[in-house]
Amino acid sequence: MSVYDSYDDCALLNLLKEGDLKAFAAIHKRYYGVLYIHAYKMFPDREEVKDLLQELFTCFWNNREEIEPDINLKGYLYTGARNRIFNIFKHQKVKSAYISSFKSFIDNNSPSADKQFRMKELIAIIDAEVSSLPPQMRLIFEMSRNANLSHNEIAHELNISPLTVRKQVNNSLKILRIKLATHFFIIFLLFFYSIGSFRLF
Repeated sequence: MSVYDSYDDCALLNLLKEGDLKAFAAIHKRYYGVLYIHAYKMFPDREEVKDLLQELFTCFWNNREEIEPDINLKGYLYTGARNRIFNIFKHQKVKSAYISSFKSFIDNNSPSADKQFRMKELIAIIDAEVSSLPPQMRLIFEMSRNANLSHNEIAHELNISPLTVRKQVNNSLKILRIKLATHFFIIFLLFFYSIGSFRLF
């Protein structure tokens, strides 16, 4: 048993602000298990929960100098985990709304020859922008979207962490949205998502 395990939260936070990795490890050890159980009850996806907790503790370490030693540490971490889960729910809700809306559009609007031509143009533009992504980011994006591999499968193939895969995919989407204009990009992705040849998330 480490001496750090006997310190209260306030003492650990004071040490953490000084960059003490052992204090950080003690906090991680003290709260990771209960946070995992709490998060899993709200969102029963083991890999997603592991990813969000890794992100939570990474953010906690990076912002350690701004955290007040007298905060309720347990409440602070619980709130961080809960907010990340709510963001996932919000993200899924938005995605579902887009899909439903666009499927309705597809069902009630037959594409004309002109629309088909414009779609081909849009595909060509997007392909060109994907090709201009940094090499590893492009590889991960194509493995995820074209080969339909999960983040864990990509991480295993490339010998990197699932969190790295997730960040690379998210970064590539941000870059493409900026370059292509958000509404055209979303319509394109949802079209391919609706016919099963391309995954949005």
